[in-house]
Amino acid sequence: MKTIEPDVITKEVKRLAIEAATYLEKDVLDVLECAKNKECGLAKSILEQIIENDNLAASENVPMCQDTGITIVFVEIGNEVYIPGDIYDAINKGISLGYTEGYLRKSVVKSPLNRMNTKDNTPAIVHIKHVLGDTLKITVCPKGAGSENMSRVKMLVPADGIQGIKDFVLTTVKEAGGRPCPPLIVGVGIGGDLEKCALLAKESLLRPIDDESSDLDAKSLEKELFEEINKLNIGPMGLGGKTTALAVKVNLYPCHIASLPVAVNIQCHASRHKVVIL
Repeated sequence: MKTIEPDVITKEVKRLAIEAATYLEKDVLDVLECAKNKECGLAKSILEQIIENDNLAASENVPMCQDTGITIVFVEIGNEVYIPGDIYDAINKGISLGYTEGYLRKSVVKSPLNRMNTKDNTPAIVHIKHVLGDTLKITVCPKGAGSENMSRVKMLVPADGIQGIKDFVLTTVKEAGGRPCPPLIVGVGIGGDLEKCALLAKESLLRPIDDESSDLDAKSLEKELFEEINKLNIGPMGLGGKTTALAVKVNLYPCHIASLPVAVNIQCHASRHKVVIL
């Protein structure tokens, strides 16, 4: 049995919170560069500025976006790992330290009704999964409101079929327009129930930007949606162009015979997440 102390978790979460806000993953930067080379005029200029911004953020060690988000933390705990303390408390201490000492904008309110700021960006939204093994995997994902507010869930019925799913995804992206700061990564969760499909969609955004689903049906749908979304001519920052989406990710899960739950979780080009395995 491996013991991982809560203060180790706090230290790592603090580090990941700062790094996630500051350093964009190389796979995303590479796709942005590729998209830039396919554009011309204003769309190309916008993508050049986005890439310059992200490189400056990394070199100057400052956030790539003023909205440093609400923090979502995905945790995978091995069955041979023992944590002598409260993991939620350890994570929230890390977020508090990261956002305070990293001078990141505090964007969390204590209640959705009274709107009083918690002043340290806590609490995080924590999803814990128990797995086999002796490791603890922590993924820290700050998510801005601009893209999150454009996300949608819909309870379709089986008769709506694949076309109904496609129509819902395309309508969601079209109605979002430039508000979620495209180019986008579009996460789609299909199956489960109301809350499960939303979680599937969010988890899909953690996949490498250049990967494809191992499920052939999902892979085909990813390709079709990617092509259709980029025909919408929303373009970078909503000002027109070939690049509305950098990628589309589809995650599936079994569901009830009478249901077809679908969620669309929109992510702006600043796809921020950092991982540690302890």
